[in-house]
Amino acid sequence: MEALETILTRHSIRRYTPAPVPDSLVTEILQAAMSAPSAGNQQPWQFVVVADRLLREEIPTFHPYAQMVREAPVAILVCGDLRLESYPGHWVQDCSAATQNILLAAHAKGLGAVWVGVYPKEERVARFQELLGLPAQVIPLALVPLGFPAEHLPTANRFNASRVHRDRW
Repeated sequence: MEALETILTRHSIRRYTPAPVPDSLVTEILQAAMSAPSAGNQQPWQFVVVADRLLREEIPTFHPYAQMVREAPVAILVCGDLRLESYPGHWVQDCSAATQNILLAAHAKGLGAVWVGVYPKEERVARFQELLGLPAQVIPLALVPLGFPAEHLPTANRFNASRVHRDRW
């Protein structure tokens, strides 16, 4: 799939078939994530691949918008590692760029995915740290459930010229 087509046709997919996602596809998607830009090229990210069904069943008990993770065969938790950060505070932008790359790579490879926000909700951060044994300096930013889509959404044109300003407001 061509890059602009991938961007313009990507959707947040919340329903998945039971087909497993091959590890090789997960690796390709993580390669795309780690190709994201980061402040000073510090790459302050860590990723937790959550394939264990019992762990995925637990997540919706503390995250109200993560019900679809029960149906997804795998999920990727994108985390910022404060120990790797040379530019304090930029980990959020860096990990957001990595998360967007995951969404685009998944779509380009025929998978469905959705960005489920974790940070800055302190309770969600703490529960993910506890559930997955994250070190205190590793802060979960987003959970991305992945799977083959069981829903097909129409493409929408989201361009809004009234949101574009030239030179000044």
